[in-house]
Parts: sequence; C-alpha cells; structure tokens
Amino acid sequence: MAHVIIGLGNPGDAYTHTRHNAGRMAAELVAKQEHFSEWKLKKTAQALVSEGSLANKKVVLALPEVFMNHSGKTALGLVSSKAAAKKLLLIRDDLDLPLGTIKMTGYGRGAGGHKGVESVMRVLKTKDFAQIKIGISGETAKGKLKKVSGEEKVVKHVVGKFKPGEEAVLKKALAKSAEAAKLFVTDGLEKAMLYANTK
Repeated sequence: MAHVIIGLGNPGDAYTHTRHNAGRMAAELVAKQEHFSEWKLKKTAQALVSEGSLANKKVVLALPEVFMNHSGKTALGLVSSKAAAKKLLLIRDDLDLPLGTIKMTGYGRGAGGHKGVESVMRVLKTKDFAQIKIGISGETAKGKLKKVSGEEKVVKHVVGKFKPGEEAVLKKALAKSAEAAKLFVTDGLEKAMLYANTK
C-alpha cells in the first residue's frame, strides 16, 4: 500500500502561485527534489499524479484537477480504505498561521474550516490522516497573527498571488514542508511531526 501525498490547491494557470496553492507547490517540490515520474493525468482520481519511492517505500503524489472544495474526489480515487487513509498526507494552506510557519497534525484532527480538507473527510468518512499546514497570513510588527476576516477579504487573500517580498519566506516554508512529507514516508508520523513543529 503506497503512501499518498495530496498537495491541495486549485487547478489552472490562473491559480498558479496563489496562497491557496501552497500545498500544491510543496507537493511539486517533493516530485522535483526526488526525481519522481512526470505528472500524468489519472482520470479515476481527477488529478495529476507523479510516482516514485523513498527508502524503498512507494509514494504517489497528487495534484487535484478539481477545485479545492471537491478535493475529496481525488482522495477517493487514491485511498481505498480507512486503513489506507493512515498513509495519506494532505499538504494545504492555513489562514491561522503566519507565512513562514508550518504545522503538522496527526490522526483525528479537524479541518479548521478548510474546504479542501472538509471535502476529503466527508468523502473518506475518516479524519485519520496526516496534514501539513502552511501559513499564508501576515504578521504584525510584534509577531502577532494578522488574520484576514470577512468572507470577501478572505477569498481575495487566499486566491491572491504571493508578493515578491514573501518569496524567500515562502521558499523556506515549502522546503520544510517537503522535508516533513518525506519524513512521514521514511520515518513515520511522529518523527515528521517533531521535525515540522520544531522552529
């Protein structure tokens, strides 16, 4: 049974490099770093899929070709049982974390209002999978979270592109997320969480 890593985001050029696609960017980075196969459309999963192995363990990376709130369709096409869900990792953006911060959670955690995660939970009928959350919110001068509120502003923020000044911080967060994702496969959830959640 392969490990499945889904980088959540929206498909299409219009959404490339937007904050909502941080998870997708992290999954793409893993494929690039580890020289996985070319991305190919897998119709049953409605996703672009790239395959490879880490420490002799088979890994399937997926980028949904459906919009965020239908991400469960991709999960359903790749995860066949509740036991298989334990080898599933979702990488996604998070409004409750400042840019540059990542957080990894283990089995049984909620969606935190994230539509992509809610869709996966609903379709798979389980919360027993891992998540890596990549912060996309700003910070005040004192390091407090500057969260966007109001539905319109939130939508505008998440589908907005990263600013040039945010690039370096984003790059580090994506690199750390990719590393944590690889550790999840090679060393297990606890070690991956320890790495991801240590500053």
